[in-house]
Amino acid sequence: MKKKLNRILLIDDSAADNFIHQRRIKKADVTEDIVVKENGQEGLDYLNTVLADETYPKPDLIFLDINMPVMNGWEFLDEYEKLIEDRKARMVLTMLTTSTAPRDQEKARKYPHLADFTEKPLTEEKLMAIISKHFPDYF
Repeated sequence: MKKKLNRILLIDDSAADNFIHQRRIKKADVTEDIVVKENGQEGLDYLNTVLADETYPKPDLIFLDINMPVMNGWEFLDEYEKLIEDRKARMVLTMLTTSTAPRDQEKARKYPHLADFTEKPLTEEKLMAIISKHFPDYF
């Protein structure tokens, strides 16, 4: 068995989605830890905290919802793009949303650090496809 991801960060305001996604990720046994933040601002604050401390495990994979209070997914992406480049290294950012709107998919393509755009719910197949694509040395 290959190694697991250090951490997966879920940024989503839906308690039900977070519950389901955490269960799927735990069942797949692909990460050592899962962190949940309920909006983009909480997610950004969390990232700024862990990225400032070299000893703290960084998330390898981030799942981001679009529609959230306080700071939505697009606003999060705008702020994420401003982070120092080396701080973003190794983190794979995936939009995980209920939106199938072509305009959202088109908008997502404009963010260079957004690796994937995936429709909810997160299934084990979708999770493993993302990990296989972006972390081939892991599983």
